[in-house]
Amino acid sequence: MTRWIFLTYGVACHVLFLVTFACLAGFVGNFVLPNTLDSPSTTSPGLAVAIDLALLAAFAAQHSIMARPAFKRVWTRIIPQPIERSTYVLAASIVSGLLIWQWRGIPTIVWSVESPLAKAVMWGLFAFGWLLVPLVSLMISHFDLFGTRQVWLHFQGRELASLPFGTPWLYKAVRHPLYIGWTIAFWATPMMTVSHLLFAAGMTIYMGLAAIVEEHDLVTHFGRAYADYQRRVPMFVPRLRQRPESADFSANDTTARTVAKAHD
Repeated sequence: MTRWIFLTYGVACHVLFLVTFACLAGFVGNFVLPNTLDSPSTTSPGLAVAIDLALLAAFAAQHSIMARPAFKRVWTRIIPQPIERSTYVLAASIVSGLLIWQWRGIPTIVWSVESPLAKAVMWGLFAFGWLLVPLVSLMISHFDLFGTRQVWLHFQGRELASLPFGTPWLYKAVRHPLYIGWTIAFWATPMMTVSHLLFAAGMTIYMGLAAIVEEHDLVTHFGRAYADYQRRVPMFVPRLRQRPESADFSANDTTARTVAKAHD
């Protein structure tokens, strides 16, 4: 019975995230949802900034603290291991929903693109960014990232094993293509308002800091293999000419062709 409950819980958390992801796209793009980044608010600008910064801080804290190995070691004394990742996904969906619901818009325009062609380009980049995020997750281990693999293995009575390190597709060019997708999604807009700028800048700063902390965890976990990967591949901006793989890294990489990068 427990296996069925865990499986149902994990799948439900995964579906909830997909719904939240779609809502977040509508929130940033100012469509469909009743409250979006640029929805007018009766809150004073100063108070609106304070509330929005608090929402961004809550988002960053949840995503960073719950992803740390030290927190997981304590957390799994309360939450069973098979649903630990699903619970993280649930918490991430809740905090994202809270941000969408309580965001206070400041629609003062910072810049606006007037050319129809330029607008089309910006909307194209917006769509590209939102599509890149799920595509990158499929390059690594989408179902591990959202906890579905864990509950499925538990349902089957199989032991969960950590996925080995590897560098599929875009991970050969940059170490954090997932963050690049999010950054494009947040910044690509034909009209930048104060509230949109606050949101995009806050999220970008968070992702930059999170990448540094996460890489420390990855070096601890994967050791020399990830340290060599750091040496060869840039974090965010691809090199025009890639450095050759070292013999040591190639030897390690022959045993692993997938990467469990749930940290992104």
